[in-house]
Amino acid sequence: MFDLIVKGGTLPDGKVADVGILGDRIAEIGALDDADAGQIIDATGDFVSPPFVDPHFHMDATLSYGQPRINASGTLLEGIGLWGELKQVMTQDDVIERALTYCDWAASMGVLAIRSHVDTCDDRLLGVEAMLDVREKVKGYIDLQLVAFPQDGFYRDPTARANTIRALDMGVDVVGGIPHFERTMAEGDASVKELCAIAAQRGLQVDMHCDETDDPNSRHIETLAFETQRLGLNGRVAGSHLTSMHSMDNYYVSKLLPLMAEAEINAIPNPLINIVLQGRHDTFPKRRGLTRVKEMLAMGINVGWGQDCVLDPWYSLGTADMLDVAFMGLHVAQMTSPEEMNTCFDMVTYNNAKTMGLSDYGLYVGAKASLVVLDASSKIEALRLRANRLFVVSNGKLISKTGRADAELLLPQRAGTMNRRHH
Repeated sequence: MFDLIVKGGTLPDGKVADVGILGDRIAEIGALDDADAGQIIDATGDFVSPPFVDPHFHMDATLSYGQPRINASGTLLEGIGLWGELKQVMTQDDVIERALTYCDWAASMGVLAIRSHVDTCDDRLLGVEAMLDVREKVKGYIDLQLVAFPQDGFYRDPTARANTIRALDMGVDVVGGIPHFERTMAEGDASVKELCAIAAQRGLQVDMHCDETDDPNSRHIETLAFETQRLGLNGRVAGSHLTSMHSMDNYYVSKLLPLMAEAEINAIPNPLINIVLQGRHDTFPKRRGLTRVKEMLAMGINVGWGQDCVLDPWYSLGTADMLDVAFMGLHVAQMTSPEEMNTCFDMVTYNNAKTMGLSDYGLYVGAKASLVVLDASSKIEALRLRANRLFVVSNGKLISKTGRADAELLLPQRAGTMNRRHH
């Protein structure tokens, strides 16, 4: 007797099978025709995937677009300035309400794990307190990791260092940083070293906004990879954005990529945001703004797409849909072969789960019973259609249902044909 059976879906390995769930675990995968269950989901002809994972987001800022004004230039720096203005007027209740609304959006889209950076450059730590409250409220259906993020610079902001440490003491999960926003390259390098040392002392992961700039001389990822190896943090460190790499000298990159691979650095490009914010000072030719995704993958580096922003000071769009993110990423990175498109799907599921260090993730017996049934037949079709999430199951419980995206064409019949249903 199972609590829930997902019947007849196509799994990521291409096999058609039933998934039997007992409690919050996957208990059996195979032909369960004679099994009883309290609830049955018919997934015949549909694609069954582990949940989507977003390893890079800013939940304290989300859904604040237009407050207190709009980012007129569309640049990263104006967005940072605008966020500074918003921090002065926002309330803890406002942050919590916006974040919970976003979590509901994400859950309906099958995003059941999110890593969110939370600004620590505020003596009140209002956002930190709010996000810790949100993490507790959503823990039944979303794994929410929080990153202590000194948005205005770990050294550049006079209270950021003390407040970042306070945030970690309060229970924030991951150590963040923004070395390219420090006053000098030397201070940026020093911030990487101290923040990695703090993480090593506390046994925490590291996730740094690293080299989010068009400047090819912003090379803090090199320091981050070196410190990762020196401190034994291999596999526990992520470099987010890494956009300067798109402008770096090829010879230097040929040295950098093996160093990143040796340190088992996780890379998180954010295609929707990177291609909007970067290259703003260019005329033509205009840089795309995305890091070297295919080259990192070829080197064996774990790379996953991140969402970054939805309706906030930096980005005026977004729907909490990681398939939108992967769809844009495969276009900008020119990952259009079948193998590459399958990889793009893995980059918003398995790869991102590895970056976040999620345990019991995936579709296998004993794994956490969290999955998504998509109105598609494969990874590639799910990307092409940005397929509807027909059913979302979190920790063994059905939490969201959506109808199919079929349309019936009401046209005069053509001679010798029948009207057909179309996605």
